[in-house]
Amino acid sequence: METTMTHNVSVEVTDGFHLVIDALKHNDIDTIFGLVGIPITDLARLAQAEGMRFIGFRHEQNAGNAAAIAGYMTKKPGICLTVSAPGFLNGLTALANATTNCFPMILISGSSEREIVDLQQGDYEEMDQLNVARPHCKAAFRVLKAEDIGIGIARAIRAAVSGRPGGVYLDLPAQLLAQTIEAGHAQRSLVKVIDAAPRQLPAPESVERALALLKDAKKPLILLGKGAAYAQADADIRAFVERTGIPYLPMSMAKGLLPDTHAQSASAARSFVLAEADVVVLVGARLNWLLAHGKGKTWGKPKQFVQIDIAPTEMDSNVAIAAPLVGDIGSCVGALLAGLDGAGIDKPDSEWLGAIAQRKEQNTAKMAALLDKNPVPMNFHSALRSIRDVLKEYPDINLVNEGANTLDFARSIIDQYQPRKRFDSGTWGIMGIGMGFAIGAAVTSGKPVVAVEGDSAFGFSGMELETICRYELPVTTIVFNNNGVYRGTDVNPTGGKDVAPTVFVKNARYDKMIEAFGGIGYHATTPEELARALCEAIASGKPALINAVIDETAGTESGRLTNLNPQSAAKK
Repeated sequence: METTMTHNVSVEVTDGFHLVIDALKHNDIDTIFGLVGIPITDLARLAQAEGMRFIGFRHEQNAGNAAAIAGYMTKKPGICLTVSAPGFLNGLTALANATTNCFPMILISGSSEREIVDLQQGDYEEMDQLNVARPHCKAAFRVLKAEDIGIGIARAIRAAVSGRPGGVYLDLPAQLLAQTIEAGHAQRSLVKVIDAAPRQLPAPESVERALALLKDAKKPLILLGKGAAYAQADADIRAFVERTGIPYLPMSMAKGLLPDTHAQSASAARSFVLAEADVVVLVGARLNWLLAHGKGKTWGKPKQFVQIDIAPTEMDSNVAIAAPLVGDIGSCVGALLAGLDGAGIDKPDSEWLGAIAQRKEQNTAKMAALLDKNPVPMNFHSALRSIRDVLKEYPDINLVNEGANTLDFARSIIDQYQPRKRFDSGTWGIMGIGMGFAIGAAVTSGKPVVAVEGDSAFGFSGMELETICRYELPVTTIVFNNNGVYRGTDVNPTGGKDVAPTVFVKNARYDKMIEAFGGIGYHATTPEELARALCEAIASGKPALINAVIDETAGTESGRLTNLNPQSAAKK
């Protein structure tokens, strides 16, 4: 804010930089994740000076992932700030991933001037960023006048969180940020977004249809997706599960909505219940590739679906939905709860529950036998057993998990006890979310984070160890080190000097990386060493990394997605 003289009358003015900050603060947004440079360096400086928290990263994609997970945790859009062109493109991957996963996020990027871009005259980092972004997000906006910054921020916020949440792009050309405007006019141009994500109540007849379907079900099943966790309707979801007595399956980021140890959890009999159920209630879960599109061998005989989703276009996307409930999850589950008493729905048949219990017991015993083994060197099971046992004592800790085998095994071995505490590769199965999600979760929650990473997955964002140390975040990273992608056993068939495409440097010491930035490094070769290091790291509350040495023969090609990775059958 400054004062200028016009016809000997002093006029207080502000500029685009300050207006962007004022508009964000006006809407209770207090944190920006990003990376500075032309033309947004001063925007970051001024945001910090105005009391906002700016978390600076080493790569924009990781900043975007942090913003996305902050949005998922808070139901407010996380903000990622980047420079133009290459920086924008780096952030765009995270924006597209946020949209795919339905995380509310706003990517704000500086850009080149419109008159030069439109004539393709070769400006610094020239790119038509708005049109590049459009296919990859829910909405994309550009602000050209300082007086429109308030409305631009408001539109971006509402677009990000209303209906099905997702990513929004906001383009701010360099000239806009330097524009000056009379301070009073600027203040009046700010917009406070009211009821950004209003409740959307389901039609009463759709609730009655769903309850009637459940009344006639012989083998009902509830399937909870991460949309159910995002909704923060935890009490009603738990009440619906427990009052109906229906067994449930949580998708990976819905783990903890009810404790994984809950008696009605059917996770240990997942294949059995998916194939045998006759009526399935989908709560914030989509019948995409993660659920075999609702058909085929995974689902056994055809079944009837009750689907709760805020997007009507999601219904019938792969199979017919017998009872669609269109509305926000909290309102839909609340309506089902309210209708239970008059619906005459009995607890599931004892034969169905008994069959599930028998399968759970058999599969749990098989898993226990695997977990009890102590091979040398460690494998995924013995290492994850030690992590599971430690984290059982910290039910409110945030767990980030990515990789191939590391993700697949950890998802089924490490229990969650509270909602929105597990963050993983999500709908796209994307690699590289690890350190961004870890930083976002630590900053947003103020609680410790444990990131369980495959060595390949860690490589996408490992330089953010410096960011973790710079901000003194209580993040413990565990790298499952088996010398390569999937495993470290491939060899170059030509006998040449280059290693095979899947192989990394043997016996790498990832723990030394964090020591370079002032963090604590541990090297663990046994489950006991791993458990001891993890306990010590969490207790310290300081940045730490544990290099967990895993048998390089452990792991399978592409983890559980081997069927999606075609193999060449041709012989030369």
